[in-house]
Amino acid sequence: MSETTELNLDELVKIYLTIRNEREKLKSGWEVEDGELEQEMKLLEQSMLTVCNDTNASSIRTESGTVIRSLKERFTTNDWDNFKKFVLDNEAIDLLERRIHQGNFKEFMAEHKDEGLPPGVNVMREFTIVVRKPSN
Repeated sequence: MSETTELNLDELVKIYLTIRNEREKLKSGWEVEDGELEQEMKLLEQSMLTVCNDTNASSIRTESGTVIRSLKERFTTNDWDNFKKFVLDNEAIDLLERRIHQGNFKEFMAEHKDEGLPPGVNVMREFTIVVRKPSN
């Protein structure tokens, strides 16, 4: 590598690290402010939910806007082995989200590298850059 290329690359790394550090500062400041605003909104939501619960209202219209009380459901499991058995026994694979676990799939492919990709699976590969601070 020529001296000019090394100087240019050194300058690029220096600028990159400066920008990354500045972004980290901005992000941490933003996250603190956003967290405070989020907490305030949660308190307000709790107050509005109390009003809806006390009046047994599913929605309340005001001049400033409409408050809507809705029920959200989330399903979780604390016994994946048992749930997986249930899914397989009932052929209910659609109960799971449609995405491939990247780490497990990479491991599977390493064990089956001569077989190629399973049907319906594509692979996208791209080079990326990682920049580290100099070690002292």
